[in-house]
Amino acid sequence: MTQLHVHAVSACDTASALRLLDAELPASAAPRMVFAFYGCQHDDHLLHRHLRHRYPGAALLGGTSSGGVMTHRGVLDRQSIGLLLIEDEAGEFGVAAAPLGDDAAKTAQNLLLEALSNAGCSGQLPELIWIYQAPGREEAVVEGLRRVVGDHCPIVGGSSADDDVCGLWRQLGPQGPMQDGLVVGVLLPSSAIGCAFQGGYEPAGPSGIVTGIGDRTSGPGGLVTATTGREIVSIDDQPAAAVYNRWTGGRIAQQLAHGGTVLAATSMCPIATDAGLIDGVSNFLLIHPEAVGEGGSLRTFCNLEVGSRIHAMTGDKTRLVDRAGRVAAQALRTLPPGHGGVAGALVVYCGGCRLAVGDEVARVSTAVAASLGAAPFIGCFTFGEQGQLLNRNVHGNLMISAVVFSR
Repeated sequence: MTQLHVHAVSACDTASALRLLDAELPASAAPRMVFAFYGCQHDDHLLHRHLRHRYPGAALLGGTSSGGVMTHRGVLDRQSIGLLLIEDEAGEFGVAAAPLGDDAAKTAQNLLLEALSNAGCSGQLPELIWIYQAPGREEAVVEGLRRVVGDHCPIVGGSSADDDVCGLWRQLGPQGPMQDGLVVGVLLPSSAIGCAFQGGYEPAGPSGIVTGIGDRTSGPGGLVTATTGREIVSIDDQPAAAVYNRWTGGRIAQQLAHGGTVLAATSMCPIATDAGLIDGVSNFLLIHPEAVGEGGSLRTFCNLEVGSRIHAMTGDKTRLVDRAGRVAAQALRTLPPGHGGVAGALVVYCGGCRLAVGDEVARVSTAVAASLGAAPFIGCFTFGEQGQLLNRNVHGNLMISAVVFSR
């Protein structure tokens, strides 16, 4: 039988927060896996030591979350620490972590094998792979994991985040916190798991073909031609930022002349690729524009390829709030019949969506709780999301995922 405990507190310093958590945590709990999410100002070395002492045998993973955490009891502020404890004597759980290094795909592949070994399940296919990493090389990480498992099990997780995109995100693994790392967890629970991964935006109408991609990582020569990357040079052979500005009715007109960040301005109008049909309805993988670059390029938080068709998308607060509950409900529907009830859930909600809904974020927690009934859940706010969309493991932006555990 699987049992989940969720506890979250808020305090201005880490020692005080840990004392509050200790007062809440069940004394008899013996978790096999512990998820920890927290505000970026907390001392995660202290948090790590505390959790290692209290739960020495548990697989530990997590990291920073943008602007706080959410649970079935509501949303806590940026000074919060939240824990999800998974108790399952008959299940197997493992974790491994390391800096991403020069070859993020190889690092991911090695960490998955190490996590399986730590779980005592080498050579087995896990029910779920859960990852938390530094933003920037998510596609390489997913590709490295897929070298081992393909798309035969879901790869779910997020890119660690801070409060204002200033680079203070960190990842927490069994050896402690990292700033440019990857944590890979494998879950082989004794009960069933259900998963869902969606975005909360709809097509706005315009679309075009990516005809130029730039790459700034190849050397000292600045922007060079590439076939895959995160800087769109042109759409339909026209400067990408100008095309996007036209699609969105002048949303980034101020940045066209001199460049600059457009992250906040584009949260309600991302772009997307068409991932395919489910029951005749198109599903989209969302991509968040980040900045206008030199020569009118458009930088994003997700890789694109030359020849891809991208679509202008649109969203509103109500849709982004309601979608979280729908994703949780969809994850519930993927559980097998007669699963014995819901033990709890783990939710990833994009930090960009959190900023976009503003004060309505409390309703996000309420929507998820309404879908899960009395089951506890914890949610983190991330700067990139990973999940399985149309049976393929992918990385996207402005997405929502839910993992539901049965008892």
